Amino acid sequence: MVLRVIESSDVAAIDALVTRGAGRGRAIERRAARIVADVRERGDAALLEYARKLDGLDGPVEISAVEMRRAARTVPSGLRNALAFAARNIRSVAERQIPRGWRVTTAPGVSVEQRVTPLERVGCYVPGGRYPLPSSLLMTAVPARVAGVNEILVTCPRPDATVLAAAVEAGVDRMFCLGGAHAIAALAYGTATVPRVDKIVGPGNAYVAAAKALVSRDCAIDFNAGPSEIVVVSSGGDPAWIAADLIAQAEHDPQARAILLTPSRRLGLATRAACAEQLPVDSPARAALSSNGAIVITKHLDEAIAISQRLAPEHAVCDDDAVAAKLTSAGTVFVGSFSAQALGDYLTGSNHVLPTNGAARARGGLSAADFVRVSSVQRISRRGFRAIGHAAALLADAEGLIGHAASINVREPATTRRQ
Repeated sequence: MVLRVIESSDVAAIDALVTRGAGRGRAIERRAARIVADVRERGDAALLEYARKLDGLDGPVEISAVEMRRAARTVPSGLRNALAFAARNIRSVAERQIPRGWRVTTAPGVSVEQRVTPLERVGCYVPGGRYPLPSSLLMTAVPARVAGVNEILVTCPRPDATVLAAAVEAGVDRMFCLGGAHAIAALAYGTATVPRVDKIVGPGNAYVAAAKALVSRDCAIDFNAGPSEIVVVSSGGDPAWIAADLIAQAEHDPQARAILLTPSRRLGLATRAACAEQLPVDSPARAALSSNGAIVITKHLDEAIAISQRLAPEHAVCDDDAVAAKLTSAGTVFVGSFSAQALGDYLTGSNHVLPTNGAARARGGLSAADFVRVSSVQRISRRGFRAIGHAAALLADAEGLIGHAASINVREPATTRRQ
């Protein structure tokens, strides 16, 4: 295994890290597009073909609530308690994330209300290709339930007993043994078996990310949540601990990327050696670190921060709060040597469904706010019309929108009548 070392003066290499091989995923996008179109056109017939071929489905596509509860009872009590502990923490955070309704008077007789209502039905995608991921189920379904979503659907290609126990803990309504682009298409467009949802959330591989992007014109999604990313910005961390964090994220997927940005050449080389020592022989982290990993030696700490800002990673890790304050383009930021990123994957309560591939420039991770609809209600009385009507008509005339002005002026005589 070779974790390459890059000098920050190598502009081409740094640019390549930031662009992340743009264009390499076009074949995946074309394949995902064919699958999505096929499921949209042929419904269940196509969906079940892909499920049998790609997911290895050899039984019913849906797992009943009774079956979920039965499987949950087979999970060791210690693990069930850990799931419940994680769910409690996720709920505690999610409850603080829901936007609040309010009403403001902007002029006499004119009011604007913010109304917050939960979505009716959502689909939570839970990966299951390499490992069972009950934590991803909790991270998607628990905030949806806190937000008041009426019906929560989950798709997972091969849910094991721990995933089903998490579904019970989170209050999932329906569970489907589906994965990949075909699962996303079914949720977005609906089939005879899988009802159409209002929004799709959750992480996945490159095919899932591509399918979500494709259906987003017809069905709301959370964001690009593809292969995992970690960027460590450190000048004096423990190389063995940093190496462990890099490997932890890299083991998710051969396409994951793990990067250390440091002004300390000694730390960079020590971390590289620690990675080589710790890396399991048969781990997918090996391919990820070799293909997408890097140690970047910077001129100073501020340059390391600047490169991280350009990368806008899913996870950023740093030494102290002074650096954290400057890492504003990241899905989430871990501060201090004991803030192991894996703790955030499971139990801090912060959501681990996070934007990837630069999407953290615009937003952070999944939250309960993603499961509600924020809309406005406007009320204008006769008095309010008199207060704002004339100015509104002037603006409409200035924009050349005669119909707009007319729709205001036609009401003008009524404002002079006795109330």
